[in-house]
Amino acid sequence: MTLLQAIRTAFAAGAALMLASLPAHATSRIKDLANVEGVRQNQLIGYGLVVGLNGTGDSLNNTPFTKQSLQAMLERLGVNIRGAALRTGNVAAVMVTANLPPFGTQGTRIDVTVSALGDAKSLQGGTLLVTPLLGADGNVYAVAQGSLAIGGFQADGEAAKITRGVPTVGRIANGAIIEREIDFALNRLPQLRLALRNADFTTAKRIAAAINDFIGKPAAEPLDPSTVQLTVPEQYRGNVVAFLTEIEQLQVEPDLAAKIVIDERSGIIVMGRDVRVSTVAVAQGNLTVTISETPQVSQPGPFSGGQTQVVPRTRIGVQEDGKKLAVVNEGVSLQQLIDGLNALGIGPRDLIAILQAIKAAGAIQADLEVM
Repeated sequence: MTLLQAIRTAFAAGAALMLASLPAHATSRIKDLANVEGVRQNQLIGYGLVVGLNGTGDSLNNTPFTKQSLQAMLERLGVNIRGAALRTGNVAAVMVTANLPPFGTQGTRIDVTVSALGDAKSLQGGTLLVTPLLGADGNVYAVAQGSLAIGGFQADGEAAKITRGVPTVGRIANGAIIEREIDFALNRLPQLRLALRNADFTTAKRIAAAINDFIGKPAAEPLDPSTVQLTVPEQYRGNVVAFLTEIEQLQVEPDLAAKIVIDERSGIIVMGRDVRVSTVAVAQGNLTVTISETPQVSQPGPFSGGQTQVVPRTRIGVQEDGKKLAVVNEGVSLQQLIDGLNALGIGPRDLIAILQAIKAAGAIQADLEVM
């Protein structure tokens, strides 16, 4: 069976079912295609101490920052230990990270992630002490404290050790309280901008057209492939939330560029629906080299004075399995090409090499991205 025959056979078997099951137009909500500029999360970070560990904390001799932090904390609490020898293994220095949600108000709680900074073996059973969480501007936006939940564990003995998951990273659900709000007067804005998650000229134009059709007048304008500017209509002035609620439910058919993404490390191939292949001839062959070792024992004759020796015997075989050169006609989609190659028993590794060769020949009308 030639490559083209295999392609036609595989495509004919599934084309009718695919066309019957797939919708004519796959639409998505504007809510799923774009974000409102300014409505975003902000990352927070802090440095703190976890106490209550069962001897799995930092070695104070190897982690001076943990020792200094412990001394400073105790002095703030009225305990003077300057010059004293600290040998506790129940304390660990950690970095605390969190995401401040958009329009987060004072007093609401957010989740935090706690990660060991020193040589602690596990944070299991630990409690995070009060830790201020700072934003990129250096201001404190939240304060974290609480008991850690660990997804992994570690157990060791004299001659064996077992570790499951990552015991040096924990999480505290609702472990931080927001102390500062970020001012953003959304309802008073006269204009808004939508930021597309996947930049595309056609998608931006379709989003603007859908909004204008809904409003009844030109209120949306695409500025570039990733931005659509909105002018808030008069009836929604002072109530931008209602305006966004209406337009984010509008259905738009997104358009994406033809693209092939290849991960050579894992053999994964992801392709877009609009990828096409021009007329090209393809041949693929596998070169197999087999090396087998069968050492033999050489036994000297009686009274010969010789010694018994092991004589190496190496057998090398070379086999090349190749397919005939096949022509793929113009207009064949990449899906049909891969179906035909799969029918010939070609694996993902060979598929990657073939796709790269076809792209090098200029016969694939798509971007090829190798991860």
